[in-house]
Amino acid sequence: MDDGKTRAAWDQDLDAQGLLCPLPVLKARKRLAGMAQGQVLRMLATDPAAVIDVPHFCAEAGHDLLGSEDQDGLQIYLIRKG
Repeated sequence: MDDGKTRAAWDQDLDAQGLLCPLPVLKARKRLAGMAQGQVLRMLATDPAAVIDVPHFCAEAGHDLLGSEDQDGLQIYLIRKG
């Protein structure tokens, strides 16, 4: 995802590395609340539960999970505010 060409694919970053459930989702909710509809948040997380929590949060809150990737335990999520 971060190959230099996709850099403009998101508007804000959220580093949730080292945080455990439910903190990554709570921080994403707070950050997204301050963003405009259609903007994209890139969240970095290391919580193993995030692979379940983030898609569920997006579905429940009306946000679009544009993509996710795992790079040696670092999870990268792109979330478009709904």
